[in-house]
Parts: sequence; C-alpha cells; structure tokens
Amino acid sequence: MSKTTKPAYANGSFSINGKTKATTYRSGDTVRSNYNMNNYEKTAYDYAQKTLAEILPQINTFSPETLKGFQSQLNAYQNQGEKSINNIYTPILNNLKNDIASRFGNIDNSMFLDKLNNIENSRADAISQLAESLLSKRNELINNELSNRYNLVNLLNTLQNQYNNNAMNSISTALNVANSVKGYNQQTSNVGFDISSLLSLLSLIG
Repeated sequence: MSKTTKPAYANGSFSINGKTKATTYRSGDTVRSNYNMNNYEKTAYDYAQKTLAEILPQINTFSPETLKGFQSQLNAYQNQGEKSINNIYTPILNNLKNDIASRFGNIDNSMFLDKLNNIENSRADAISQLAESLLSKRNELINNELSNRYNLVNLLNTLQNQYNNNAMNSISTALNVANSVKGYNQQTSNVGFDISSLLSLLSLIG
C-alpha cells in the first residue's frame, strides 16, 4: 500500500490579462481568499462607499444653500409670471381708460366701469393661478432634487454591488481552481494505491 504525500488543500488563483485578480490559500486550519483591485477599481469603490456614507444620513434634508437655490428659482418664476400678466392686462386697462376719458372726460360711466372691473377680476384670477403655480413649482423642485439624490444613491449602490460581485466571482473561480488541483492530487494518489494493490495481488498469484 502506497502512502500519499500530496497536500490536502491546494492554493488557487485567478488572473485576467496576466494580472492576478484573486487568490485562495490555506493558513493553518483556515482557507483565506483575497481579491486584488486595480487602482481604478479601488478609486471608484472607495468613492461609492464614501459618498453613500455622506448622503444617506441627510438624504431627505435640505441645506440652507439648497433652500436658497429653490427660493431663487421660485422668485425668478414668479417675476416672469407677473411680467407676463402685466404685459397682457396693463395695455388693455390703459387703452380702455384712455378710451373712456376721451369719450366722456371721466371713467364714471357704469358700463365702462363694469368692463374695467371684469378686466381687473381676470387679472386677479391670473395672479391667483400664478400663486398656485408657484406652489406646484416648489413641489416640483423638491421632488426633482430628491429624485436626483435617489438616482445617485442607486447608481453608487449598483457600482458597489458590481465590484462586490466581481470580487466574489473571481474568488469563486480561484477556489474552483484549488478544488480542481486538489481533486487531481487525490486521483493521482488513488491511482498509486490501485497499482500497488494490483502488484501485490499479482505477486500472490504468481
């Protein structure tokens, strides 16, 4: 009967383009694995971890600078809306007043006063609609900001998970290599045992 001196565990490695990506080896009673990131992978992975750690605790909180930016956009939106309303109604009112004054010398005529009131009411309605539109615009700014933040979190999380998956797949490949070598060593050992037994058997027959 032959004795085997083959190791019970074989080291394994996985390489891409000559660069070792993952290794697995035995240290005492522990099998250890290691994934080797290149500089680009490490930079991206570290950035994803750092940015996620910074964003997540405050993801639904707006800084004073962000709120100031919202208000600046709302002010511009309001000013543009008021300008548009005035551009529509001011000429109409002025023309009507001038027409009344040229005809009657004053604007106390009830028929024309009704027309003025109707125009003023229409302008008031337009201003009221602008106020409602400002509220909608504010909600839109908030929702867009939150959507952008959530999209960034999803992107960073996907990036981080991709590198984790790459590491696990590479380590798994290295482990498979080690197991293949181990299986080959065991098969070689078994073949040695079978030949020895066969020779012993033949000697007895002879």
